[in-house]
Amino acid sequence: MKFIDDSHREYQKAKFDEQNLKAKPYELFADWFALAKNANIVDPNAFILSTATKDGKPSSRAVLLKSYDENGFVFFSNYESRKGKEMDENPNVAMIFFWDDLEKEIRIEGTVEKISAEESYEYFKTRPFTSKLGSWASRQSQPLSSRFKLIREVAKLMVKYPNPNDVPLPPYWGGYRIKPEAFEFWQGRPSRLHDRFLYKLIDGEWKVQRLFP
Repeated sequence: MKFIDDSHREYQKAKFDEQNLKAKPYELFADWFALAKNANIVDPNAFILSTATKDGKPSSRAVLLKSYDENGFVFFSNYESRKGKEMDENPNVAMIFFWDDLEKEIRIEGTVEKISAEESYEYFKTRPFTSKLGSWASRQSQPLSSRFKLIREVAKLMVKYPNPNDVPLPPYWGGYRIKPEAFEFWQGRPSRLHDRFLYKLIDGEWKVQRLFP
């Protein structure tokens, strides 16, 4: 077996202990997310979303967080995409934020649900013109014979909707809200002796405990 040659770097930018904990994981998430934004990390709102089929076969991809509060974490997608179909079959999902520059990671597990069409349209209105058209043109996850076909569809839509404000919300596109049941906060530390704390929702209350690295 040939192993990957890496530098075995030491994680030593920060520490994370019981004094840094918050009563609710959303508050701690907000603190760490603010650090990521202030560190000028590219796409600090990018996370890995993992879904699974009804028989448990997983798949993962990167998506962008668009909103969050104590009600959950919101992102947008084509409902007919692979992830959309899997979330219809199995609402259990996981998400991971990893900010390498901060040596921090947040894992979140929970269930997902669609937000209302009204909420989806409120966000859709803020999208750039071509992104709106792309939502209509793309049959996400379906086979595409050529890039030219996709561009041609966008061009047709430009003719159909010359005014950006007139582009309607596609019936197969909108938002999802992940409702967390567990958060795990990870801080890289020297000698791989990392700090990990797990919040779990038990009987409506958040309980937290330290984990072995």
